[in-house]
Amino acid sequence: MFRKMQKRGQGLVEYALILVLVAIVIIIILSVLGPAIGNVFSLVITNI
Repeated sequence: MFRKMQKRGQGLVEYALILVLVAIVIIIILSVLGPAIGNVFSLVITNI
């Protein structure tokens, strides 16, 4: 029974690590592309 709980805990930790890595990648992408996306929205608003 203890082994089963240990494997379940290990799986949860792996999912948490994947989630953290995905969040870091999204933050990096948004910080790099953020100004460009803002400029696109500004151009759309000025053209309307």
